[in-house]
Amino acid sequence: MVNPSVAFDATSTTDEVLAGIDLSGRIAAVTGGSGGLGLETARALASKGAHVILAARDADKLAAAVETIRADQPEASLATIVLDLADVASCRRAALEVLTSVDRLDLLINNAGVMCTPFGHTSDGFETQIGTNHLGHMAWTVPLMDLLTRDGGGRIVNLSSAGHRFGDVDLDDLAFEHRAYDPWLGYGASKTANVLFTVELERRLGPLGVHSLAVHPGGIHTDLGRHMTPELVAEIQNRIVQSNPGGFEWKSIPQGAATTVWAATTPDFADRGGVYCENCHEATVVAPGRAENDGVLANAVDPERAADLWVRSMELLATV
Repeated sequence: MVNPSVAFDATSTTDEVLAGIDLSGRIAAVTGGSGGLGLETARALASKGAHVILAARDADKLAAAVETIRADQPEASLATIVLDLADVASCRRAALEVLTSVDRLDLLINNAGVMCTPFGHTSDGFETQIGTNHLGHMAWTVPLMDLLTRDGGGRIVNLSSAGHRFGDVDLDDLAFEHRAYDPWLGYGASKTANVLFTVELERRLGPLGVHSLAVHPGGIHTDLGRHMTPELVAEIQNRIVQSNPGGFEWKSIPQGAATTVWAATTPDFADRGGVYCENCHEATVVAPGRAENDGVLANAVDPERAADLWVRSMELLATV
């Protein structure tokens, strides 16, 4: 599994990033695999010989995704698992299904998520965005750690976002019980949590040969924005203009998924992880307040905060 020596960028596609790579015999699991970036990620990995487990909450959409991939890759090795990240019991059942169906896991792509939802709660009482994007993925990932470390050399890729700049994690009020809720603040907190989760996973699993990366895919038109009101759309467009003084380019879905498959396969992370990637390269760490919409904020990669979030999250999951 070796990437050719090529400099990739924001315009690179999944097929370009994976050119010359053989994933035969590898096993991958992709959340949100029924559409958008997850479907493209699954297709790209399967096209290189990986056995791909597509996980999503709608069985019919999963079946349609399999048909879509097989129309492009008739010999693709695929399986599906129903996974609802807003339901911890579903996350645990899905993880158990993986544990009993394969003997190892080489790539775990935590791609699914929600964005700017109205204030609400998951079935377990967690605020919707932190509960789905972070706690749901944690409940699904932690049971799979044994499979990932079985042979060493595994990767975990957690999709975050430049939206981590919109809000920080408040460990004392993850559920917005003591603060006014704002959709962007909730989204930012959940995306910051994705990066912190990556940092702590690296601390725990890196010495065992499993490395974790956080990824910002870029701006892509997908179903992720289905909860956004016209007011929220106008607000994000204004944020984009202000934070990208040089102009902003939307990505296609194959371009958006490219950083995910690059992070999952590049030899750059054969011996390290715990970093945030964008446009098929490792991002720089920047201080809060930087105007440009690039890099990762220092608070999102703080190892002490990452450890504290892990402890708090495990406490919350233990109540379910």
